[in-house]
Amino acid sequence: MYSQGTKGIARIKSWLLALLDTADREMCLEEDEFAHRIGWTVTRSGFGSRRYRDPRFDRLAAPQNPEEVSGNVAA
Repeated sequence: MYSQGTKGIARIKSWLLALLDTADREMCLEEDEFAHRIGWTVTRSGFGSRRYRDPRFDRLAAPQNPEEVSGNVAA
């Protein structure tokens, strides 16, 4: 039979993880709001670290046709 001690440890661990998550969000709150306001995507990549990306970079694809690069596109 399990003792009550494991429930207490799990409860403390859960509380600490929630505390760390709250601290992480509070640390980066201003930067995240700014990024969302201008339309960037925000990816949490660790405690206190984020990756910010402007989705407009996805539209900047290299030309697939080599003729488009030289400007000799036949109409």
